[in-house]
Amino acid sequence: MIKNSYIYTGSVIHKRFKPTIHSFKYKVFSLLIDLAELDTLQKNLKIFSYNKFNIVSFFDVDHGPRDGSPVENWVKDNLKKNNQEYEDVQIKLLCYPRIFGYVFNPLSVFYIYDNKSNLISIMHEVKNTFGEQHVYIFKVNKNENLVQQICKKKFHVSPFINMNCVYFFRILKPGNKISVIIDVQDPEGKILYASQDGIKSELNNASLIKSYLKHPLMTFKVIVAIHFEAFKLWIKKIKFIQKKIKIKNNITIEN
Repeated sequence: MIKNSYIYTGSVIHKRFKPTIHSFKYKVFSLLIDLAELDTLQKNLKIFSYNKFNIVSFFDVDHGPRDGSPVENWVKDNLKKNNQEYEDVQIKLLCYPRIFGYVFNPLSVFYIYDNKSNLISIMHEVKNTFGEQHVYIFKVNKNENLVQQICKKKFHVSPFINMNCVYFFRILKPGNKISVIIDVQDPEGKILYASQDGIKSELNNASLIKSYLKHPLMTFKVIVAIHFEAFKLWIKKIKFIQKKIKIKNNITIEN
């Protein structure tokens, strides 16, 4: 039985404030996967597979070290590096699944809980369209419903936002709703507001099929939308910022 994994259906919003106003919004669904339940999901969901092709699937190679090894082990290794060694942790990952074998996750969020269900760490896994990834790892010192975190931008994502920026994260601990908000600011003020929200539903065959039918090409839409919105920014003559450093997979501990 699936006990701790869910579907969240909602919207992604981006709003740029300077040097010109630009915004977009589109509907998405995400999975909040308890990594300990991946085999259970595969056994119970007809259109879902783990590390195998299906209509909807999850592959270890899409996250963490991206070498196909279990993502759960990678998370635990990074907890140790962050001086968070626990005998028993629960790891949940908010992400888009693969649909017909394809996915692009601009942001995936790992929520790590101790054995008393206290949220102890959040890992923000950020990807760009060059196949690169950076993970920002934060401790959560208070088991609050709304977690706020700040760090310097350390990874080239958009060619229309420079590196001299700060991220302000506001994360609602997953419950009946999820909310991930990121404000991006440079020394002269806010550049971008980005958010993803969603309403929880049970993860079962009926709900997964329904979500797929409502968003049959969602993961393809995500990457097309990124390039289309970039084209519109280029048309508006927003300064294009060349990526200078090539990386594959970096991690920073932000505490």
